[in-house]
Amino acid sequence: MLKTIIVPVDFSDEAGNALLFAAELCKRTDGRLSILHVLSDEDSEAAALSQLEALERRLKDSFGSELQCSSLLLRDGLIPALESQVKSQNADLVVMGTKGATGLKRIFIGSNTVKVLAHLKSPVLVVPETARFEAFNRTGKSRVVLATDLMEVGEDQALDVLAEITSLMIEPKLRILNVRPKNTSLGFEQAMERSALLTRFRENIETERITVFDSNVMDGIKFYLHKHDDTGLLAMVARDTGGLFQRHFTHEMASITEYPLLVMHG
Repeated sequence: MLKTIIVPVDFSDEAGNALLFAAELCKRTDGRLSILHVLSDEDSEAAALSQLEALERRLKDSFGSELQCSSLLLRDGLIPALESQVKSQNADLVVMGTKGATGLKRIFIGSNTVKVLAHLKSPVLVVPETARFEAFNRTGKSRVVLATDLMEVGEDQALDVLAEITSLMIEPKLRILNVRPKNTSLGFEQAMERSALLTRFRENIETERITVFDSNVMDGIKFYLHKHDDTGLLAMVARDTGGLFQRHFTHEMASITEYPLLVMHG
């Protein structure tokens, strides 16, 4: 269950869109929304507090007084601030915004988002500026693609977050996508991992396995997404070392996708 979601904000439009997305998630799961702003040395604390209070008021006006929402102001680096708050609040998910574009065009992703993807161990949902919860949660956009090399996929808690978000969609289907070179087959452990994933989600969510043959993982994922416009969410696994899905793959995907991207850690 999504009990606590943290959203770091810098009062930009893309951060505001991510905040709305996170508020919808909290409203539908009865979760708590924690808004975090990190001050730089030259920032005015009074001005930032005023902006945070205004954000809370607007959220309550839009989502109702029952929305569990609070804000926090810290003078720290973004990464240590997020790490400490994820731990102290026992947060299930961090939601961040990024500038978006239509189609699979390369777009700018802020350096802060890249740093969070690289360092934070908790699940992170990257929401492009063009993504809207209404589009994510409508018929025809209810397919979730979990792109994986099938090598020890994510932690159970992260997979629980994926399941929770997927279950909010209308008639969802989870597609477990594996990209590998032509004329290759899955190893025994990979086949077992895929079977375990299918079994794990199948009880509550319809699942299917998909294979794309391509020597380049990113090209294979982009090819699949381009051919299937019913995708509402993309999920990937970032690793420290080893495997096909290095962190730079996840970063590249975050910078080219129009879809919300859930990054888990293996």
